[in-house]
Amino acid sequence: MSGGVDSAVAALLMKRAGHDVHGLYMSNWEDDDSYCTGAQDFQDARAVASELGIPLHRVSFAAEYRARVFEYFLTEYRAGRTPNPDVLCNREIKFGICLDYAARLGARQFATGHYARLRHSDSGPELLKALDADKDQSYFLHAVAREHFERVLFPLGELTKAEVRAIAREAGLPVFDKPDSTGICFIGERPFREFLARYIPTSPGDIVTDTGEVVGRHRGLAFYTLGQRGGLEIGGRAGHDEQPWYVAGKNLARNELLAVQGHDHPLLVSRALATGPCNWLVQPGSGEFGIEFESHIKVRYRQKDQGCLAKVEADGGLRVRFTEPQRAVTPGQFAVLYDGDRCLGGGVIETTN
Repeated sequence: MSGGVDSAVAALLMKRAGHDVHGLYMSNWEDDDSYCTGAQDFQDARAVASELGIPLHRVSFAAEYRARVFEYFLTEYRAGRTPNPDVLCNREIKFGICLDYAARLGARQFATGHYARLRHSDSGPELLKALDADKDQSYFLHAVAREHFERVLFPLGELTKAEVRAIAREAGLPVFDKPDSTGICFIGERPFREFLARYIPTSPGDIVTDTGEVVGRHRGLAFYTLGQRGGLEIGGRAGHDEQPWYVAGKNLARNELLAVQGHDHPLLVSRALATGPCNWLVQPGSGEFGIEFESHIKVRYRQKDQGCLAKVEADGGLRVRFTEPQRAVTPGQFAVLYDGDRCLGGGVIETTN
């Protein structure tokens, strides 16, 4: 239970279904400042547990989170990439050590407020998109070990967000109108560059065009991501029109940031990508899917599924050719494959072309 409306309704639905429900609140970040709302979230979770008449356990995984998620986050940014720590948090913390901790408390099943569905087949559990396409979180869950889903329940998978809030309101849960959390707890609503600069020193360098012309200065390659428009502070430049500038690449060896003009500049477009080793929820080569197969892919959260041809490499990585070229495909993010509503798995994007 996170203190939000989704996990509150998940607990309510489990109780209504006749389960012996215990709440579990986990803390993943040590600093409790005005940007991280952990203290208030715990009080909200406690209020919900009291309303439902269920015990609430509290545990801190802050040390594990720092070692398994936050250090990876910093390492990727130092390498000029753009990581997605939410995927790692689900794999390493929520459906890793937290799932095991719940089992040690005596839990047989582990329910969360994620918007996703599970289907159990003869070959094992299958991860499906949520009914509410706008809230679907299967992208963030694709890296969880498949066998862990055997013990998991997603009570909200067949509901829309509006229905979840209506259930909470009708049940008198005190968080029925609590706003959705945005971002990661350790960043919260604070300015991202300000937060990152606490851990990664600024290293200014040139902003250059595709012809090598210097058009500005950047604060450090870690503070920019591919496709980014705002924050370049290039302004008007002699010999250039007034079109917006976009980040199109990074040269770590020269500490240069490549910027181009035009939303669909060719350097912002990719026709293919390669990933590192993938986590598979449906094993390719097992009969249903070969080593090379047509599929659909997301290269970022909330992106509409895109057609592709996928090929599994000998090292467990994936090579993908898009049916239609894709804009701002970003190394460090995750490429996730789908067959209709079913999530097949995915891996970290390493290269694009």
